[in-house]
Amino acid sequence: MKYIERVLAELKTKNPNEAEFHQAATEILNGLQPVVECHPEYEKYGLLERFTEPERTIMFRVPWVDDQGNVRVNRGYRVQFNSAIGPYKGGLRFHPSVNLSVIKFLGMEQILKNSLTGLPIGGGKGGSDFDPKGKSEQEIMRFCQSFMTELYRHVGADTDVPAGDIGVGGREIGYLFGQYKRIAGEHVGVLTGRGLSYGGSLARKEATGYGLVYMTEEALNCRGDGLKDKTLIVSGSGNVAIYAVEKAQSMGAKVVAMYDSNGYIYDKDGIKLEIVKQIKEIERGRISEYAKRVKGAEYTEGCKGIWNIPCDVALPCATQNEIDGADARSLVKNGVKVIGEGANMPTTLEGIAAFRKAGVLFLPAKAANAGGVATSALEMAQSSGRLFWTFEEVDQKLKNIMVNIYRNMDAAAEEYGVAGDYVAGANIAGFKKVAEAMLAQGVV
Repeated sequence: MKYIERVLAELKTKNPNEAEFHQAATEILNGLQPVVECHPEYEKYGLLERFTEPERTIMFRVPWVDDQGNVRVNRGYRVQFNSAIGPYKGGLRFHPSVNLSVIKFLGMEQILKNSLTGLPIGGGKGGSDFDPKGKSEQEIMRFCQSFMTELYRHVGADTDVPAGDIGVGGREIGYLFGQYKRIAGEHVGVLTGRGLSYGGSLARKEATGYGLVYMTEEALNCRGDGLKDKTLIVSGSGNVAIYAVEKAQSMGAKVVAMYDSNGYIYDKDGIKLEIVKQIKEIERGRISEYAKRVKGAEYTEGCKGIWNIPCDVALPCATQNEIDGADARSLVKNGVKVIGEGANMPTTLEGIAAFRKAGVLFLPAKAANAGGVATSALEMAQSSGRLFWTFEEVDQKLKNIMVNIYRNMDAAAEEYGVAGDYVAGANIAGFKKVAEAMLAQGVV
């Protein structure tokens, strides 16, 4: 469609050298073609141009002092992408790979992901190229305090509510929240993922992984199947991966492989999750330790080989573009029937095309990993009402949200003539709500 082609061409010209942002925009806008064709008013009101341009992009330096007394400087970001349906909402990522392109791609995806939850939250994302690995507790605290000393000017409980992401867990959220409270002089729900003792929500840590599995199970149930007795590969070994494994195992699936950034483990008898939790959550160690503690388990340096392991279901839960075209073809060759994306954009465009060609059931990230932000929004609701819900209450709300997201994107794909294409279905279902809100609010 000429309108979409023109917007993509202009976006790439205005944002050179931002490969991840280009990739996300291409996937989203091409997936919106059926709905854009039905709404010529979108072009008249420049809706796609406004949708792909962040409302606000904030970049700042983050100076901090290491344990040797040396001054270090990192770069901080917050992209407030779209607030049409609610305050900006999206995580903070601390990782050396963070740059403006990565934050913009994540923020753009977040708009649609948040819309899909059905909750009143807009899209944003932020972070820094700071690497928490190898840093002391005091160094991490000093960095977080410096980061929030600038960020506090741009966030608020009804303006922009960040959360955690890669490299930002409960420890970092605590330091960030403490500094916000110290500067702003108020105890409000300005961050989600907080500790239970100061306003957090039960089930938040488990939410993204649990939600991913709830959606995968629902998609299989709608085909007269389920996860019971299925063989799974789960990439990553952080919160998303660990709790996806936990929920999948509770449903009778066998997870045989996981990885971290150094390499992967394979346990043909099924991963012993309590050992992984001990290594990753308590000891903050490397996944290679698993093979030393579990008889018969194998550890292999490097991550790519994990996609050669035969499985029924693969849940990529690590990082963007971890599955390329060759990996996708290898998974197909080895029998994969379902891909559920737990990470943000973990499959390249070539990989998605390979899965489509093979007829693999593909559940895209903006839908499949929406459980984390959905539960963050539930935390916001609890904060606003000074409420505290039980784990079971939050978990049931999460399950209902994930089932509804699947059904809505399935219906959207059907309505616009692309039945079974959940990349398009998720884009359309999320975008329609945002577009309606943008049109109603005028040219802003």
